[in-house]
Formats: sequence, C-alpha cells, structure tokens
Amino acid sequence: MASPDDRERRERDEEGLSSLAQAYRKAAPLMAASTQLVAATGLMAGLGYWGDVKLGHKVPWMLLVGAAVGMTGGFIGFFRTVLGRKDK
Repeated sequence: MASPDDRERRERDEEGLSSLAQAYRKAAPLMAASTQLVAATGLMAGLGYWGDVKLGHKVPWMLLVGAAVGMTGGFIGFFRTVLGRKDK
C-alpha cells in the first residue's frame, strides 16, 4: 500500500507534465504488454518456421505450434500486466 509520501512524490513527479505526457505515462505498461504479446508470437512463429525449413516438413506443424505457444505466453504476460494493475 502506498504511503502518503509516495502519493506526494507521484503528484510532484506529474506536476508540470502536459496531459499528453501524463497519458503516455499511464499507458506505458499497456503498450509494453502489447509489444510483449506481438514479440512473443513473432519469435515463436519464426522459430517454428525455421524448424520446419530445417527439418524439411511439407506441412508447417512447428510454425503452428510455435505461434500457439507464443500467443499463449504473450496473452499470459499481457493479462498479468493488465489485470495486475492496482492504480487505474
């Protein structure tokens, strides 16, 4: 739980910021979470594609599995960030 000192410090940190800067500060964790979702999906799909090419598969099973694993991991991280926020 935030003490009064923490609240005062936060108010001083936001003092003098434009409304756009305050909005970006509040949205930064959400932007990072969505970037993590896209990066995890892309990385795992890329690894799956590489595995399919390396092993000579005609059907891209590793690509599909990699994309599914990446999406699962990305969504877990995304929802932990979004639902874990206490200050709204």
